[in-house]
Amino acid sequence: MDVVTVCSEEMFEAQRQGPAAVDDRLLVKRAGRGDRQAFEALYRTHVKRVYALCRRLCGDPALAEDLCQETFVKAWTGLPSFRGKSAFGTWLHRVAVNTVLGHRRWSDSREDLRAEDLSTVAPFSAARAESQPSAGVDLERAIARLPQGARAVFVLHDVEGYLHREISEMTGMAVGTSKAHLHRARGLLREALE
Repeated sequence: MDVVTVCSEEMFEAQRQGPAAVDDRLLVKRAGRGDRQAFEALYRTHVKRVYALCRRLCGDPALAEDLCQETFVKAWTGLPSFRGKSAFGTWLHRVAVNTVLGHRRWSDSREDLRAEDLSTVAPFSAARAESQPSAGVDLERAIARLPQGARAVFVLHDVEGYLHREISEMTGMAVGTSKAHLHRARGLLREALE
């Protein structure tokens, strides 16, 4: 079988999956063979979404940039383990979540998600929101101001669509704790946005 036949078969299979899949599937195969330009194309396609996820989870733009880059380094080195059972974007998304959560576990300066005491969190207030230079609080800023555990659960559950059971597996917190964090996050966001 020659290269043209292989490429034609890859193209046909990818076209069956839709236009976005055409690019990603072919690029993943090329990148898996060591093609850096193909991986760069994947990077350009997915970097904004990965950065947004990292920023929502950690709340710090500079740290989010570092974690986003770390995600792509892990993706490059882990590409041979990508089996193609899911879309590349889905796999990359999970790599990003694991990177952020792994950083939290590693970092001594951060609070442990499981040990965070929600009763000590100061509620949002209109006075605090108005004292800030911008007029009003947008959703992204409000999410960034949530306590770490509540923010992580809110982003994973309400933004990214994970179930509490999955969040529990990823973070190591109990399902009940995940639900409590989500309830608290929603309440704080409601206050911040009113």
